[in-house]
Amino acid sequence: MNSFVRHRTLRSSEGLRSLVREHAWSVKDLVLPLFVQEGLKGKEEISAMPGIYHFGLDEFRREIHEISQLGIPGILLFGIPGHKDDQCTSAYDENGIVQQAIRVAKQENPDLVVMTDVCLCQYNPTGHCGIVRDGKIVNDESLTLIAKTALSHALAGADVVAPSDMMDGRIAAIRSALEEHQLHDVAILSYAVKYASAFYGPFREAAHSAPAFGDRRTYQMDPANSREALREAMSDVEEGADMLMVKPALSYMDVTRTIRDSFDLPVATYNVSAEYSMVKAAAQRGWIDERAIVSEMLVSFKRAGADFIITYHAKDAAVWWKQQG
Repeated sequence: MNSFVRHRTLRSSEGLRSLVREHAWSVKDLVLPLFVQEGLKGKEEISAMPGIYHFGLDEFRREIHEISQLGIPGILLFGIPGHKDDQCTSAYDENGIVQQAIRVAKQENPDLVVMTDVCLCQYNPTGHCGIVRDGKIVNDESLTLIAKTALSHALAGADVVAPSDMMDGRIAAIRSALEEHQLHDVAILSYAVKYASAFYGPFREAAHSAPAFGDRRTYQMDPANSREALREAMSDVEEGADMLMVKPALSYMDVTRTIRDSFDLPVATYNVSAEYSMVKAAAQRGWIDERAIVSEMLVSFKRAGADFIITYHAKDAAVWWKQQG
């Protein structure tokens, strides 16, 4: 009898490795975040995120065509309005930039899954995700506007609304608004577990949403906590969420696994801006093999339990996927 096990036997050829491989990603797992800016013509690259752009509606239409040709099944829309005010009126304007972009995307490709980020930060002069009163972000008053924003996205044709504000009770408020308007087929993807992370840095430039004062730690989660993630996710499930998200992805794979093991709803993870920018910066220096690094990251998110991955790498990854046949 052998005194040791030959584990290497099943690694001896690519054919064997492929047959016994436990996890894989495909282009069908990917959702691409897109930034649409009111009043912009063409597109402008976001300096902190090489290869990612602010799109005017004209160039956005062409981008949707390209995404569709690559086989990417879904997008997550962020809007950059031309006007901000204390009541965040551009967020729920039926002719707001996101609402217009939804209609453009659906005209270009009716089968594309259009998800929308639902938050007030881009539309609020303070850059905070809720209404501000006397220097504090107030929860309950914010829910009305958050639900109103989600409803406006749904009425414009969004398939999925994704509230990212982290106000308590937002899922219940949105579900009630959707039900009241008979929008039974619009899904809610909750940013159920969203940490107050340093990995969002480049996104602040992308979304023009840096807080004017303080930070977001009174409503986003403490990075040190994992049990709290279960409480957050449970509340959203009970309030009517259809899917759950963990954000960021790379440093929180343990949390993704915990959520996956605890709930039977689909789970997404968001491979956020700094995670993307770090890879891009190192690749531009020639320090890493970008394709190999991104592929390894994507399979790790699947291994952790993500059903789909929101990532700025989606277009590159889709090209690589096609190349490997």
